[in-house]
Amino acid sequence: MPTFVALLRGINNIGRSKRVLMADLRSLLSRLGYSDVATVGNSGNAVFRASSGTPAQHAANIASAIFAQLEIQVPVIVKSARELRGVLSENPIKARTDEHSRFLIAFAQDRKALSTLDALKPLVVPPEVFVVGKSAAYMFCAAGVAESRAGRALIGRAGGAITTRNLATVLKLHALAMPNPSVERASAGKLLSPAAAAHLKRQPT
Repeated sequence: MPTFVALLRGINNIGRSKRVLMADLRSLLSRLGYSDVATVGNSGNAVFRASSGTPAQHAANIASAIFAQLEIQVPVIVKSARELRGVLSENPIKARTDEHSRFLIAFAQDRKALSTLDALKPLVVPPEVFVVGKSAAYMFCAAGVAESRAGRALIGRAGGAITTRNLATVLKLHALAMPNPSVERASAGKLLSPAAAAHLKRQPT
């Protein structure tokens, strides 16, 4: 059964009203008929399996259910496990494990939306690196995201077409989304940090 990753944008931020408990999100996804639901962190990251449907259809269904059941409007981006693997394999920027929290990946449901991120390039100050790829955009904030004007701009990008996650979170999601972690661990080693490998077992968080 195909596996998908859902990324909610703009929830559970300090000082904001869009609060979603991960237990509620797991329950909502299960009621939609998804199986093997798990969440990572507290910012709206979920892995689930579905027998049919496209990522875009799942994104629309989840956003609609959140509005109907939790009464908040939350943009949702869904990627298949294969698409997520592609995002990681296409990453052109090398980063050490201890740098993963300073490495941002921007996702869009429609790849065309990624082209709007070119406007951020003038904000990038070396040794920061920013690359807009065909499946995602990648930004390494050498001094940390909070210290990076470009990084803050990427995270705060207006609208619901783009959402960002740091590389550490994406690797955890990738580990959970793998169809057979025990078999693929070796072949995916170049994508997985030791910390991500520790999350191979599907457990809600």
